[in-house]
Amino acid sequence: MLEAEKLAEILFNKKKNGWEAVTEGEKEEIYRFSDEYIHYLNRCKTERETVEFSKEILDKNGFTNILDKETLVAGDKIYYINRDKSMYIAVIGKKPLEAGLKIVGAHIDSPRLDLKPNPLYEDTGFAYLKTHYYGGIKKYQWTTIPLAIRGVIVKTNGEIVRVNIGEEKEDPIFTITDLLPHLATDQMEKKLKEGISGEDLNVLIGSIPYSTQEKVGEKIKLNILKLLNEKYGINEKDLISSELELVPAFAAKSLGFDKSMVAGYGQDDRVCGYTCLRAILNIENPEKTAVCVLADKEEVGSMGNTGMESKVFDTFIAEILNKSSQNKTNLLDKVFCNSKMLSADVGVGLDPIYASVSDKNNASLLGNGVSIEKYSGSRGKSGASDANAEYVAYIRKMLEDNNILYQFAELGKVDVGGGGTIAFILANKGIDVIDLGVPVLSMHSPYEVTSKFDIYEAYKTYEVFLK
Repeated sequence: MLEAEKLAEILFNKKKNGWEAVTEGEKEEIYRFSDEYIHYLNRCKTERETVEFSKEILDKNGFTNILDKETLVAGDKIYYINRDKSMYIAVIGKKPLEAGLKIVGAHIDSPRLDLKPNPLYEDTGFAYLKTHYYGGIKKYQWTTIPLAIRGVIVKTNGEIVRVNIGEEKEDPIFTITDLLPHLATDQMEKKLKEGISGEDLNVLIGSIPYSTQEKVGEKIKLNILKLLNEKYGINEKDLISSELELVPAFAAKSLGFDKSMVAGYGQDDRVCGYTCLRAILNIENPEKTAVCVLADKEEVGSMGNTGMESKVFDTFIAEILNKSSQNKTNLLDKVFCNSKMLSADVGVGLDPIYASVSDKNNASLLGNGVSIEKYSGSRGKSGASDANAEYVAYIRKMLEDNNILYQFAELGKVDVGGGGTIAFILANKGIDVIDLGVPVLSMHSPYEVTSKFDIYEAYKTYEVFLK
């Protein structure tokens, strides 16, 4: 090798395609892990479903609800479920909590369409459900695709009715209609974001009127309510106290002739939620207490009592302190100030078709390992969590010592856009935090794309960090 080539090998920071160094045995393990992840994606299309299935996995792997534990000792595996929409998981470490925690935090909510409080109406031979979109979406992407309805209806007597329709082979699906091109001249002259309005995201659900000779208005709506009453025992008022979400009805699957990628709804951020969950299953008797967070409401600012801004996470850690007989005045603040965290959220993958919005030197490539963002925010780092250089070096060393492929990136070009994660909320508590996750194509769309190699690298990263 020539001197210049040697120097380049030593000094350059070159991106590497991880698949090139993967053995056949490693490839089989990556594909097996991804098959399990795909199953998880298809089971978990809402935050409630994600918590429910995650609890099943935890229960099978020796974890216990903290409410069922009187005391805690090193090695105990616990979790706490917050209103069925977020959860916190921990393995108690050998060192006192004052030494700090190792936290990996992901969110399990995704962009979708929620039903309005009074959703059901009839118009000119059709019955519809009115929706209010949740999170940042391109509205046109949600028309003319098959949709499923998943969630719960809570009656005034406390009964919870579970709804999941549109996924099974024999189920009907639902959809939002759009104009034919022949009559869409005015629509297509509009800006893309204005082509479909939020008030027009109305879901088509039926067209048969209730069979009666009586003079009853809205016979199609009445027939739909009759069917819902027969199946679920509900009336129209019960829809007021429901959490019903319209999500894509198509299944997550392997993508490509080589099956190297995963295509599916909700990978932002269930890809990090799943890999974080799988990682903590492997933690036994860690030095410092290991914590996995599966949070709600990140897509709308992390507000509310199931979002990361709530005090419920603090209460969970305080309860660990109480049940391990460690608590004292101001100790919770000291615990956080001595803690380290990976904000496990997806990054933007460089899409060659839309490369103009990215700075290629600071963009993540699919198949090149986990994507790390030192800071988030938009434009002048507004709203950013910015990791200290010392912590960045700590994370680099951990990854390099464990032969994990990584890349540092930003969320597009400066002044083009931006975004945030839960990182700033934990950083505000005094925790060292950096964003580290899986790069994604078509983020926030009904069908996102990830690399199976990156998914497995994220799983390895979270496990090493928690250990």
